[in-house]
Amino acid sequence: MKRSFALAAGLVIFASFGASAQTTDQLVKGATDTSNVLNYGMGYNLQRFSPLTQINKDNAKNLVPVWNYSYADDRSEESQPLVYQGILYVTTHAATMAVDVKTGKQVWKTKVEYPPETPRIVCCGIINRGAAIYEGKIFRTTLDANVIALDAKTGKEVWRQKAADIKEGYSMTVAPLVADGVVLTGISGAEFGTRGFIDGWDPETGKHLWRTHTIPTPDEPGGDTWKGDTWKLGGGSTWITGSYDPELNTVYWGIGNPGPFNAAVRPGDNLYTCAVLALEPKTGKIKWHYQFSPNNPFDYDSVAEMVLADLNVEGKPTKVLMDANRNGFFYVLDRTNGKLLAANPYVKVNWASGVDLKTGRPIETDVTKDAREGKKVVVYPSILGGKNWEPMSFNPQTGLAYANTLAFGGHYKTEPATYKAGEWYLGMDLTDLWDWPQGDAPRGHLKAIDPMSGKTKWEVGSAIPRFSGVLSTAGGVVFSGQLTGEFEAFDANDGKKLWQFQTGSGIEGQPVTWQQDGVQYVAVSSGYGGVYSLFSGDERLANVPAGGSLWVFAVKPQ
Repeated sequence: MKRSFALAAGLVIFASFGASAQTTDQLVKGATDTSNVLNYGMGYNLQRFSPLTQINKDNAKNLVPVWNYSYADDRSEESQPLVYQGILYVTTHAATMAVDVKTGKQVWKTKVEYPPETPRIVCCGIINRGAAIYEGKIFRTTLDANVIALDAKTGKEVWRQKAADIKEGYSMTVAPLVADGVVLTGISGAEFGTRGFIDGWDPETGKHLWRTHTIPTPDEPGGDTWKGDTWKLGGGSTWITGSYDPELNTVYWGIGNPGPFNAAVRPGDNLYTCAVLALEPKTGKIKWHYQFSPNNPFDYDSVAEMVLADLNVEGKPTKVLMDANRNGFFYVLDRTNGKLLAANPYVKVNWASGVDLKTGRPIETDVTKDAREGKKVVVYPSILGGKNWEPMSFNPQTGLAYANTLAFGGHYKTEPATYKAGEWYLGMDLTDLWDWPQGDAPRGHLKAIDPMSGKTKWEVGSAIPRFSGVLSTAGGVVFSGQLTGEFEAFDANDGKKLWQFQTGSGIEGQPVTWQQDGVQYVAVSSGYGGVYSLFSGDERLANVPAGGSLWVFAVKPQ
């Protein structure tokens, strides 16, 4: 009798962990599922908002660590965890891991092997940003441009497909997106003279379903925006996960910078770089596009999150897409057709005086004109942007976007660009890059931004800019992290700091929250080493140790 009971209990545990495959319907409802974290961005809308209130601005000061899990890795940790039925799934560049939420104990770990020469073609950090989950499988990409499906219960590889050749400068750091039964992935490599694309894969077999290039050929729509053969090396990377509207059955994917940075080499608007594409997930067909920065010289790629929300625009409820663009303007588009609704600066901008709402084009200043003519200029924002890759959060209750922004400019001067496969293809002088603020003035701010006006409701400066993702909750709390290791909580209404905890390494991860057995948890990856550390030369970070780990917090019972 005891043996039968034990067997039955074991079967129940097995079923709750692996046999109950995660479904399309669960993905669609991911933004309101408080028991799991099923989507990159905590929902197809990428709002990174939770309706949970157990952790709130009154008790956030009582947050304590529940457990810490070591990644056994000393690279930058930018990954966002997923959580399903009490198991947390997280990635690094070197492994995929499943961890029990309550105990922090490892369930399985599957290592990623790639050729030792791979890091040579990686622009800005040896990283991975996360996974997707669907029908009992975990999907991820690898630095050497492979797409992998793993069994969620065991971690065993189910299928693997090669998306591109690293010898040509391609790599992958993107978290996949599962939309309408298709696994979508993007690609990195615009700094190496590649031609970007988005792929669609069959989740069951790994069969390659479609490829949509972000740089058109001369005979395709938009091909006339490239002169001669420049399209072949045009860039247009797709290394941040897109959003998805199931009702419109449309994926919105941000497109990166053109190659090289020297715009004189590639006259024309250079579609679809520095743009957003609205795609049909089954076929990859482009429904519409909007280009933020035509013929851009300043590396203002537009790969970062395209956040979906319903806003009141001129008294009318409107389905919108929001983007805190690297070029310094906060854009609001009608996501049904790509019409521009608002575009206002959210940081200091001098390359353009504004955006023409009728044409959708930026009104460029002499700074941009001089840069194209080869003169050295001081440009705001710098090539790292008004906001870099780190994802913002949108709270539909406050109507505000919360973003880690940058407060410095850059020195820009072109130089000749020569293409060689697998090597940098920039056409820009890299010897004197930054125009820093004076003294100890902040180099970045966590800002609460009104989407339609771009105006800041509140901001919290930091001497060293924050490069972590942002999470907001219905409890009135905003979570973020410092490159010096502090994980922080702020009041969503006024920016008052409520709590912080030192994690031991710089935070560049993406915090998430969920509730299990009556307890709300918050998790974030810690691990220093991304783009700012590589290129800023900021000596104040010299004593920040490397070392990747996952921290999970909850409010200490009183």
